[in-house]
Amino acid sequence: MTDVNVTDLRQNLPSWLDRARRGERIRITSRGTVIAEITGAKATEQEAALMRKRLRGAVAHYESPTEAAHPPGEWSVNQ
Repeated sequence: MTDVNVTDLRQNLPSWLDRARRGERIRITSRGTVIAEITGAKATEQEAALMRKRLRGAVAHYESPTEAAHPPGEWSVNQ
């Protein structure tokens, strides 16, 4: 969570709104006192369904998730 005073918010409103749209919570202060919060809008059910559809199949499924996905000899850290 980020704090911003009213003056800075007014001068840079588009950038603060963009940060909120990306999911950052922003607290607005006046003389050091929090007076409001800005957060991004929640996705509508239709938008959420579209996002889930785009993500479906994007994550690999492993039969044995506790085993390494690649043999240890292929790990770049071992080379």
